[in-house]
Amino acid sequence: MKIFPRAAALAKKELFSYAGSPAFWGLAVFFLLFCSIWLFYFERFFDMDAASLRSYFAAFPIAFIFVIPALTMKSWAEERKTGSIELLLTLPFSEWDLVLGKFAAILAMIAAMLALTLPLPLSLLPLGNFDGGVIFAEYLGAFLLGASASALGLFLSGLSKNQAGSFLGSAAVLMTVMLVNRLAAGFALPFPLVSFFNYISLSFHFESFTRGLIDIRDLLFFVLSASLFLYLNTRVLVSGKWK
Repeated sequence: MKIFPRAAALAKKELFSYAGSPAFWGLAVFFLLFCSIWLFYFERFFDMDAASLRSYFAAFPIAFIFVIPALTMKSWAEERKTGSIELLLTLPFSEWDLVLGKFAAILAMIAAMLALTLPLPLSLLPLGNFDGGVIFAEYLGAFLLGASASALGLFLSGLSKNQAGSFLGSAAVLMTVMLVNRLAAGFALPFPLVSFFNYISLSFHFESFTRGLIDIRDLLFFVLSASLFLYLNTRVLVSGKWK
């Protein structure tokens, strides 16, 4: 953060805003309950007779469809609605300072929500011979998945004029990129088309992490896709600044 001191300052401000918001804690409770209900009710964990949390982490992409838009919807849409974005653009902050500051704050919130899920796997460890390396890979993949989805949500928030539009647009796009590989699997599509849908699907690249594999190709996909959407976000700010 020493490289981007202004981004760090903005991230700190955003963090206090999130941490002091009852909406964030309600969102965290939703995330925890959704994933827990998915594991114990829908996946019937105790009937599986397997020391694996793969079905638990399989719920994360679906939960992120709602969680990420709720985190990112006010980032730029609310700033634009209230006119405070014009004030931000007049401050001695570069577009990268603004984008990275907001992105870092959202990443911290995602990390906090993931940390809140730790008691569940820790309480299940005595019940079986769980592989700690696999669980680490699953958490790493969940964080990278959240980072890529957040960068996309920030970009879409920059294109929206209000929070409702930002939430609905981000949820629709995230639902598409999360589930497009599963939809493609249900149709007899040509192999090149299936490969394309798999490539753009965030959940497809997350699957290797849920198996305990840290595939460099999937890791790079998340990093590069997040970088792309952050760059596009700066271009949106530049275009707005020049208008």
